[in-house]
Amino acid sequence: MTDYTTTPVVVSLQELQSGAKDGMLPSAFGPDSLGVIIVTGLPKEFVELRKKVLLSASDLAALSDEKLAAMEHEPSFWCQGWSRGREKLANGVPDFNKGSFYANCAFHKDPSLEAPPAEETVGFEDMHMYTAPNIWPQESDLPDFQTNLKELCNLIIHVAEDVARACDRYVAGDAKVKGYTAGYLEDVVRSSTTTKARLLHYFPMQQQEATPDDAWCGTHKDHSCLTGLTSAMFLEGKTVLPKSPDPEAGLYIHNRHGKVVQVKIPADALAFQTGSALEAATFGEFKAVPHFVKGANAPGVSRNTLAVFCQPSMNRQLGNEGTFAEYSTKILSGNH
Repeated sequence: MTDYTTTPVVVSLQELQSGAKDGMLPSAFGPDSLGVIIVTGLPKEFVELRKKVLLSASDLAALSDEKLAAMEHEPSFWCQGWSRGREKLANGVPDFNKGSFYANCAFHKDPSLEAPPAEETVGFEDMHMYTAPNIWPQESDLPDFQTNLKELCNLIIHVAEDVARACDRYVAGDAKVKGYTAGYLEDVVRSSTTTKARLLHYFPMQQQEATPDDAWCGTHKDHSCLTGLTSAMFLEGKTVLPKSPDPEAGLYIHNRHGKVVQVKIPADALAFQTGSALEAATFGEFKAVPHFVKGANAPGVSRNTLAVFCQPSMNRQLGNEGTFAEYSTKILSGNH
């Protein structure tokens, strides 16, 4: 049940870069916030890149079972390459509602990287969810899939750097959080070799169903610092719909007062929401946001979107939680 629909704090990329709206950060990420900020005024190539990448999610999901199976990676808890039915919903049932394609974004730091460099994996050899190299579909099956996804991820991470820089100014400056290192979050986002992209395809239902609110993606908190989100694309077959045929489809947040809030992301904008690693890194100054996703309850309609989880490298300290590798292992082992 939705209590109300709202638009979170909105800033333009120019305002974010200039610091003109830094005073709004507590309203976006603080203890009494939704934990989401919308960034508008993005580079002109964003709209076309988003369209190409989200369309390709349907093409990927339509590949043969054999080709999809070849992109699965069990040692990473199915957090690299293709995954469907491996993650569990809140009720413990395997999630076949959606298919996911995961890619490590170490290429943002160095275009030659498809995983963390060898020197960063010492002591973390069993952390396959971060150390495994990317598993891309064949170029002949999905032309330009890899190129377009990397370009869009790089754009999203660049904007995340601006969000992080603003957060740093506030946490180390105005809030004066004890123990927080100035510039920490921006450096994490810019230099990370574990940031992970997740391209999602929510499969169409065969008939209209009565489903629980979080049946498509159980209520959870991201364990990233910042998660960059595109607005969803809805398709009927290969036709892109101008809007969702189901007004209840989309992103939902449990706000700080226990209300369920639907959040709308404009197609030409990006949303950034807080994860539990940011809460840990800021010693609780910024709070992680519990959220879930509902697909379109309309027969024959699919939903595609992209999330980029900006998170620390494996050996990076995370507040009082030890290294990010130690922190994330506890969370991932509970989800699969």
